[in-house]
Amino acid sequence: MKSELENFYIRDDAITDENYGCYPTKRPMEEYIKKGFVCIDKPMGPSSHEVVVWVRKILEVKKTGHAGTLDPRVTGVLPVFIETATKLVKFLQESSKEYICLMRLHGDKRREDIERVMKMFVGRIYQRPPLKSAVKKRLRIREVYEIEILEVEGRNVLFRVVTESGTYIRKLCRDIGEVLGTGAHMQELRRTRTGKFGEDMCYTLQDLLDAYIFWKEEGEERYLREIIKPMEMAVADIPKIVVKDTAVDAICHGANLSVRGVAYVEKTVKKGNTVAVFTLKNELVALGKAMMDAEDIFRLKKGVAVDVERVLMERGTYPKAWKSTSGFES
Repeated sequence: MKSELENFYIRDDAITDENYGCYPTKRPMEEYIKKGFVCIDKPMGPSSHEVVVWVRKILEVKKTGHAGTLDPRVTGVLPVFIETATKLVKFLQESSKEYICLMRLHGDKRREDIERVMKMFVGRIYQRPPLKSAVKKRLRIREVYEIEILEVEGRNVLFRVVTESGTYIRKLCRDIGEVLGTGAHMQELRRTRTGKFGEDMCYTLQDLLDAYIFWKEEGEERYLREIIKPMEMAVADIPKIVVKDTAVDAICHGANLSVRGVAYVEKTVKKGNTVAVFTLKNELVALGKAMMDAEDIFRLKKGVAVDVERVLMERGTYPKAWKSTSGFES
């Protein structure tokens, strides 16, 4: 635990009451499902929406949502969030995406010419969404972080690309072809990563169905717990603030987080950035905007540390220890 806390300022060496809350991996199966997510390896054919509906039906839950739409012909990583975890979708949709793309040129070009032109598209580029897209067709700026040619065979170009969310790879291929002077189109596309979710975390819909049936009919939880991950894992890359037990219920009732309720604050917390608020049992309580840098949260005696924007924990999970909605006892 000591090594884990090296990245934190410790305001209060607090301890947690084991009678309240629950460590994420130890949640009862029904609760574990409803506070989890699964990375589906989306097949070619169905839309992202159809996949999300199938996950909902398989798990017999009321609500599911996804982070980052994939066109029907595109395969790959599609994180699907379940029930409570759907509240995270808005915060995770803007994460970067990685794709493997097969582009077909309409004329012959030397590899060095293709490499030279593709390098021109690294950085900020202008894009107008394709006619088939559901968004407004206005010109917008997107960033391409990396392009790497993996193989060139005749007019087929296989490449890896890492982009800002909302970048159209189909349009990128057409633009590359235009600059090359040959024309080009996207032949095949697979998303290999969205944010921190990679192919190594993916399972098929059949895997999910088999695991769910195995739990329902045999009582075996192991496979479903392996496929579905706690929602806390989805925000692992967001700077973290850990609060004392006495602060939790006030946040669940709509209060912002005061510095007095903070136990640990990650050193990477910066004013104005999104932060994740956790309990001492590593349960996700809420997401919000940091109102101070980590050093100030650690140093100051009073003030608001986090403007809470989205609460994920149910009220009453921890005992009430506050006087009003504007503050709490610590």
